[in-house]
Amino acid sequence: MLKNKISLLIVICLAVSSANCQDIRLSSVVVYAGEFARDNTVVGVSLEGLEFDQANKELRVYEVKGKSKELVKSHIEQGYYARLWWVLSGSTKRQAKRNFEIVLTALDTMAQRSKIPEVQLEKGKDNLKVTIKGTNVLQYQISPIPAPEGTTDLYQRGGFIHPLWSPKGEVLTRVQPPDHYHHVGIWNPWTHTEFEDRKIDFWNLNKAEGTVRSKKVTLVESSDVMGRFKAIHEHIDLTAPDPDGSKVALNEEWEIRVWNVDPESKIWLIDFMSSINCDSESPLTIEKYRYEGFGFRATEKWNDNTATLLTSGGKTKEDGNATRARWCDVNGVSDFGTSGILFMTHPSNFNYPEQLRIWPVGANKGKENVFFNFNPTQDRDWKLMPGNNYVLKYRMLVYDGKISKERAEQVWNDFAHPPRVELIFN
Repeated sequence: MLKNKISLLIVICLAVSSANCQDIRLSSVVVYAGEFARDNTVVGVSLEGLEFDQANKELRVYEVKGKSKELVKSHIEQGYYARLWWVLSGSTKRQAKRNFEIVLTALDTMAQRSKIPEVQLEKGKDNLKVTIKGTNVLQYQISPIPAPEGTTDLYQRGGFIHPLWSPKGEVLTRVQPPDHYHHVGIWNPWTHTEFEDRKIDFWNLNKAEGTVRSKKVTLVESSDVMGRFKAIHEHIDLTAPDPDGSKVALNEEWEIRVWNVDPESKIWLIDFMSSINCDSESPLTIEKYRYEGFGFRATEKWNDNTATLLTSGGKTKEDGNATRARWCDVNGVSDFGTSGILFMTHPSNFNYPEQLRIWPVGANKGKENVFFNFNPTQDRDWKLMPGNNYVLKYRMLVYDGKISKERAEQVWNDFAHPPRVELIFN
């Protein structure tokens, strides 16, 4: 009899515990593939209007498949309105739709404390490294690296990405090559500018007119879905008549997102967003010139014979320079056969699709001569006015082996025309 009473008490306690921890379904979500087929595609939705108390609770996303539900890894990005991100896993056909639910559930504090996110950001004094499942993806250089031996200290520079690794570990970027000491991996300076009636070059550092400094990292967050950081850069006018001989002409905020979209980690997907604005009441004009803006200097292994470039317009290293393109695939030899980066631009960018600066065949004496640049000001000036914020968006798909033109188009469509996500309140 006592045994039966104890069993009944256990059942009652479990029932009460279950009721207290019951999941609360907040909303349904429908994802529409639209005009394009999708493959492991990033999707996100604003949580504006969705009211809930998140104290000791967490949001979860479930995909609804008939009568069953499958937990999906998700990421809450905090901001003015929080956004919820996840990956539309696998293949999704054109015009198809997939159904999800957002659920509020009790937070397992101990599990959260012991969990290591699949995307990790390790910030040190000098740099910040991003890894996925323990494998290196990229490193952001915070502190200036020293100038090459025997050169001027003007070549000291921080605020760039290097190394950028392929998924199998090939380093694809290069910094301070002897032929162009001012080239630093992936970086974003402007060459010909006018500021307060002075001509300032932030690209060619040895001219002592301008430089770019990484001021601080302002945000670091990560999860199983995405790692994100923000960093502030200052474009410094070194010729200003101010007492200290320099003046901030332009502020820039980098926001880098590294997405964990591939279950087998065969690709990296990286978003690069640059927000620029004037630091003072003085405007700054970026004058038209053949190279400036978002740039990439490739590994020394790549040259006319060991690397290829293909643009969305069908142009190559021979004839791609100064043409316009939505994307450019840069591929070359590596310890794993070949590796590459698909560079993509966004339709919201100034002067989209931007013209390209590509070192053509024979450039740099035919040696170590793979350089690529999306340049929104190759054929026109861009006047930046005080009080305004200007945004440029790019995406990189990093891979080993090769990708087809069809795959490049699919990935670009995901970036430029993402699936529509509809939040349906209960």
